[in-house]
Amino acid sequence: MGCVIGLDDGQVFAEGATQQAGGPHAEVMALRDAAARGAHTHGATAWVTLEPCAHHGRTPPCCDALVEAGIARVVIGSPDPFPQVNGAGIKRLRAAGVQVDLADGAEREACRELNIGFFSRVERGRPWVRLKVAASVDGCTALPDGRSQWITGEAARCDGHAWRRRASAVLTGVGTVLADDPRLDVRLVETPAQPLRLVLDSRWRTPPSARLLEAPGRALVVGVGPARDAGARLRAAGAEVVELGHPAGRVPLDGLLAMLAARGVNELHVEAGATLNGALLAGGWVDECLLYVAPRFLGSGRPIADWPVQPGVAALGDRPSWRFLDSTVLGDDLRLRLRPVVTAPAA
Repeated sequence: MGCVIGLDDGQVFAEGATQQAGGPHAEVMALRDAAARGAHTHGATAWVTLEPCAHHGRTPPCCDALVEAGIARVVIGSPDPFPQVNGAGIKRLRAAGVQVDLADGAEREACRELNIGFFSRVERGRPWVRLKVAASVDGCTALPDGRSQWITGEAARCDGHAWRRRASAVLTGVGTVLADDPRLDVRLVETPAQPLRLVLDSRWRTPPSARLLEAPGRALVVGVGPARDAGARLRAAGAEVVELGHPAGRVPLDGLLAMLAARGVNELHVEAGATLNGALLAGGWVDECLLYVAPRFLGSGRPIADWPVQPGVAALGDRPSWRFLDSTVLGDDLRLRLRPVVTAPAA
């Protein structure tokens, strides 16, 4: 979430962004920025992407901070769906004599987009799931022997790390850990903090020597049933171990996403192999796909077409299930961003 403070003529003299969970919100950071610059906030306007909070949680109400600073007008990009806020911030500001204006149309939608993971967690009880895939132009994600480093070039890899940085957590499957031993941390771009690294491992096969357990930040291994000795070894290597029960012997994806939402994860970035990717797609859990296409043909490589996803279309005239959101050239590669087509329920 973000906040800028300035004058109605468009002059901005302070800005702030919400810090990690438990830290100051954007409004407080912007007020601190104004104080550091020696700017006077009395009679100023604050523009916020999300309705200021009006309750005591891990931080005091931002509404009170804005009122105490003498802010005369607050422009809110989007109301806050969180039950303890949800209009209460607007009422509290107006009761204190602050003029409150609400954005609408494209501006409101843009603010919602900035906080898409937060809205997903609050409204749906699960994070926004973003799936990252790198493939050749003929749709292969690896060579026949499974090697996939590197299909894309440096610019595309840096972009992928920027999306990791944006996420609260990065998810992979144990098959990818055993085959590629990835770190899954953010290295190619600057970051104030590392996202949580998460391994889905139903049978507790993650080796304690895995590089993602050694990388800076926190690592979490999720499996089914008692982890026993394997869990003890993983904990000794610095990982947190979560045991989820499931009669089929697989980690339930709905339970996984609910667990992550309860931990405050807004956006989940997935970099995994065919099995986990296919399960997420088949279950309808993927909200967005980042497809990096390299201008090369692998021929007999491992194609996306082999993923265990839902059956394909029966006819070419069938409505597509995904839509292109944007495309970006990154060095020699192309990034396509896709989202599922949302169909209205039948009347």
